[in-house]
Amino acid sequence: MLQVRNLKVSYDGVLALSQVNLDVRQGSIVALVGGNGNGKSTTLRAIAGLNKVDAGTIVFKGADIAQVPGHQRVGLGLSLVPEGRRIFARLSVQRNLELGAYTRKDSEEVAASIERMYELFPILKQRRHQLAGTMSGGEQQMLAISRGLMAKPAMLLLDEPSWGIAPKFVTKVLDTIQLVNSQGVSVLLVEQSLHKALAIAHYGYVIQTGRIVMEGKGFELLHNEDIRKAYLGL
Repeated sequence: MLQVRNLKVSYDGVLALSQVNLDVRQGSIVALVGGNGNGKSTTLRAIAGLNKVDAGTIVFKGADIAQVPGHQRVGLGLSLVPEGRRIFARLSVQRNLELGAYTRKDSEEVAASIERMYELFPILKQRRHQLAGTMSGGEQQMLAISRGLMAKPAMLLLDEPSWGIAPKFVTKVLDTIQLVNSQGVSVLLVEQSLHKALAIAHYGYVIQTGRIVMEGKGFELLHNEDIRKAYLGL
């Protein structure tokens, strides 16, 4: 579904990504893991159309979208849940979900999708009229994921979904990612927590200083001794 080849991105002339190659098969969860500052979020933002690409191709569902504006990529089926959640803090939960469906025209279908999000995260239904910024970090992450799903994406791009939330919410979020994937949504997951990401990923890539240095099945990478020593301290 997604094929990234020789991706190069720089900030003010400083190279951030160099020759990044990765694939996401339809129906899979793929994890991109590595330490802070190694290019995980930059890769995701480039795929989503938020970072300018210096070179390389981003082929989504058979078409190169590297030069397609970010807002148009949402309509093609790519939806980003950004790092730090980036919800509309001064708007209600309900309004956040409605705005997530800005590419869709059928109001009845949008209303039905909102109800599905409330089934996915019942706490959001209880908070539907509450200002989003007044909720806990975990609840806000649930809202961010739900807002991303409101676009009915073929692929969900998730940037650090476990960032800054309590352990009880991390488990719920990870379980939800697997549930959403089982319903047909492909997932590209960026996580600093290598163990959490690779535990649910079908395939994974390890990125270091802007380059992919290792790849393999999630289970195999999780139990790779070099990775365990370098990233898990084992």
